[in-house]
Amino acid sequence: MATFRISASSHVGCVRTHNEDMVLVDDQLFRDAQVGLTLSTADRDRFIVALADGMGGHQSGDVASRETLENLRFFYGDLPAGLSGEQFRHCLASWHASIHAILDSKAREDHQLSKMGTTFVALAYYGGHYYWLNCGDSRLYLYRDGNLAQLTTDHSLNNRLGTDGPTNLITNCIGGGCRKSYVDITECTGDVQPGHVLMLCSDGLSDLVSDDAIADMLSRGSDADQLCLAAEKAGGSDNVSVVVIRVEP
Repeated sequence: MATFRISASSHVGCVRTHNEDMVLVDDQLFRDAQVGLTLSTADRDRFIVALADGMGGHQSGDVASRETLENLRFFYGDLPAGLSGEQFRHCLASWHASIHAILDSKAREDHQLSKMGTTFVALAYYGGHYYWLNCGDSRLYLYRDGNLAQLTTDHSLNNRLGTDGPTNLITNCIGGGCRKSYVDITECTGDVQPGHVLMLCSDGLSDLVSDDAIADMLSRGSDADQLCLAAEKAGGSDNVSVVVIRVEP
C-alpha cells in the first residue's frame, strides 16, 4: 500500500491571455485552478495523473488538451482489471493512436482547429505497478535524496541536437499534424518509494525555472502552486502547470 499527497496547479501566466494547458488528477480535470488531495492504493487498483500542454492558438490548443485528457479519463477507468504489464502498455499505446487520430480528424473537419495538438505526460498506477507516459516535451521529474532527475525524454529539436534553451520546437505530439506520433511508456515502480517526490510540469515551468531552483523548492516542501508562481516571477511567458506527488512515509 502507498499513500500520495498531491498538489496540482495550472496558471495562464503573465503574457498569454488564455490557458491551453489541462491537468487530470485521478478523476478531476481542470485548468486555471488548484487541486490538493490524498490518494491511497489501499482501496483501488488504478489511478492516473496527467498533464497536457495544448498548442495551435486560442480554442484549438484548448480543445486538444481537453479532448485528450477527457478521453483518457474515461478510457483509463474502463480498462479491464488483471492486465499484464505488456497488455497494459499495449492498451495505452492503442489509446494514444486513437486520440491522435481523433484530433487529426477534428482538425480536418474544422479549419479553426487545423493546427491543434498537445503534448502529454502522465504517471499511472495499475495493478501494483507504476508507469510513466510521455509524448512531447512536458516532463516528469523524480526528486530523492536531495537530487532532481528528469525521468522522461523531451521529444524536441533541442534534445536531438544536444542544445540547451527553451524546448518550443517539438518533434512529437498528439495531433498537430504530426505524421508519426508515438508515446513512450516505461515502468517506474522502483522510483515510487516513501520519501520520494514526483513532479509533472509543462515547459512553462522547466523553460523558466532551473532544475537547481526546482530541487531547492521541493526540498523545502513547496507545492505545485508555489512552483507556478516561481515561473511567473521569472517572467511567466507561457502557461504553466505543475503536479507535485509526494510519496508519504
